[in-house]
Amino acid sequence: MNEATQAPATASIEELTKITSQVRRDIVRMVHACQSGHPGASLGCTEFFVSLYFHYLRHNPDFNMSGTGEDMFFLSNGHISPVWYSVLARSGYFPLEELKTFRKINSRLQGHPATEEGLPGIRVASGSLGQGLSVAIGAAQAKKLHQDPYRVFVLMGDGEQQEGQIWEAAMYAAHYGVDNLVATLDYNGQQIDGPVDQVMSLKNIKAKWEAFGWEVVESQGNDLEKLVPALGQAIERTGNGKPVINIMTTEMGYGVDFMVGSHKWHGIAPNDEQLASALDQLEETLGDY
Repeated sequence: MNEATQAPATASIEELTKITSQVRRDIVRMVHACQSGHPGASLGCTEFFVSLYFHYLRHNPDFNMSGTGEDMFFLSNGHISPVWYSVLARSGYFPLEELKTFRKINSRLQGHPATEEGLPGIRVASGSLGQGLSVAIGAAQAKKLHQDPYRVFVLMGDGEQQEGQIWEAAMYAAHYGVDNLVATLDYNGQQIDGPVDQVMSLKNIKAKWEAFGWEVVESQGNDLEKLVPALGQAIERTGNGKPVINIMTTEMGYGVDFMVGSHKWHGIAPNDEQLASALDQLEETLGDY
């Protein structure tokens, strides 16, 4: 185990803020360049990815597919790959220049994360909604069997909560005491066909997860000063016999005024004029790729 795996980076709020702005620039530029992709929830989850990878996650860019001796992260709602690719590149998993290849022919940066090309940081293909929690539970149980003290993290979308497999997995994890697992639910209230409450309401989602036997933490996903301690609280609650879920309220398209709160930006790319407007709103802090 090397030093990069033993401890997280623990960046300050000021540092996280700078990284967040740059990652948002990466997202809109990547999606614009290929004129396809999913910018809305990628922008909404930027603070989460930056906080996880630059403050809490004990990980190693010298990628180990098995995940032994480090924390593991799985992205269930794989369509928000732009934010993950940006954070992986800026964490040192692969060159920043590779972000230019997003969704291009023969690129390792496919629209939904995949494993066949060996992209560092990706352990399972994802994007078929409802499956990521099951994968994360299996990884967490494997760590317990191997007496590996590290944790497993997974991110899900709120539209995904309409999938039956989520609730089978939730029941399983609570029954078997998978308490080295921290799930996060991106609760932005939007899915591809419209507002979640109109497509199929989740009702009291906190009460549902509590009824399934999970420890529940709630957070504000677009406020680093609130999100960072909430994630810390979720992590602190592991190891007590219950899986943990962080219900994280976000706004789709956060950071770009004409995208905020609209399901219309779930899966469309900005045009040249819209890109320029978005970049005017997002400070270049670390240098564009």
